[in-house]
Amino acid sequence: MLQIHQAIQAGGYPNASTLASQLEVCTKSVNRDLEFMRDRLDLPIQYDGSRFGYFYSEPVNAFPTLHITEGELFALVVAERALQQYRGTNFEKPLLSALRKMEQSLPDTISLSLSDVEQTISFRTSSEPILDLQIFDTLAKATTARRQLEITYRKPGHQQAEQRVVDPYHLANINGEWFLFAYDHLRDDLRTFVPARIKTIRPTGKTFERRKKFSLEERLRGSFGVQSGKGEFDVVIRFHERVADYIREKKWHESQQLRELKAGGVELRLKLSSLAEVGRWVLSWGGDAVVVRPDELAQSVRQAARRVLQGASAK
Repeated sequence: MLQIHQAIQAGGYPNASTLASQLEVCTKSVNRDLEFMRDRLDLPIQYDGSRFGYFYSEPVNAFPTLHITEGELFALVVAERALQQYRGTNFEKPLLSALRKMEQSLPDTISLSLSDVEQTISFRTSSEPILDLQIFDTLAKATTARRQLEITYRKPGHQQAEQRVVDPYHLANINGEWFLFAYDHLRDDLRTFVPARIKTIRPTGKTFERRKKFSLEERLRGSFGVQSGKGEFDVVIRFHERVADYIREKKWHESQQLRELKAGGVELRLKLSSLAEVGRWVLSWGGDAVVVRPDELAQSVRQAARRVLQGASAK
């Protein structure tokens, strides 16, 4: 109906047949929409027999489909601020186009002073992934259209890249980092790829059907970030009172349980399927986090700390 409105607003006197052809629907659907627009939305649609098309008999400033409150409008502006990170990327044009369409559909009765938004609300990230925008754009479009891809991918710690054929299932931004979840035909399994590590990419010309059992929530269940495993680990970490408030102020994992310690610290309990990421996280607290269990996590953290000390002493 919005497209019908735009066609009529343009002054070309479209009729049901031309609109049906443009929108790739039947004329009955167009006629039903026109009737709804005229009778339910009170749009001044009339038919000009001499021009064989529809026109507005009165000025129409906006298509009256979007009803929005002041709070919702403010939330929309905040969301636009959050999208600033996509300036200069292939997402910028479609995002701005979508925002303009919503703006044009807003009723005239809503008003809100937003002059101080830039001074009062902003979004910052300490680091952002370095992406090849052409590769990322191809990934995003192929994931949406379910197109198979051939990629050249370099795994971390490897000098040589490998050629893979993948069915891209899902692109996810997790904690500011982009990840591609795709079926890898070489490994005959679902794998996680980092777009920044893709060196070349091309569509194979084939499409695919996503496996029904795929679920991102199930895929990430038990992971501390994106690396899931088949283990079952009861993780217990104790934090010194110096950093305890930071632990209390966030939900680090869906399974977390907190227990207050007498000295002012806090104990964090997690149920994880992999220890790879939580070990690096423990080290980031610089000695204010102590692993109580499991033993393999405590040993891994100790070994990593020794390597840090050896590297520092070598200098």
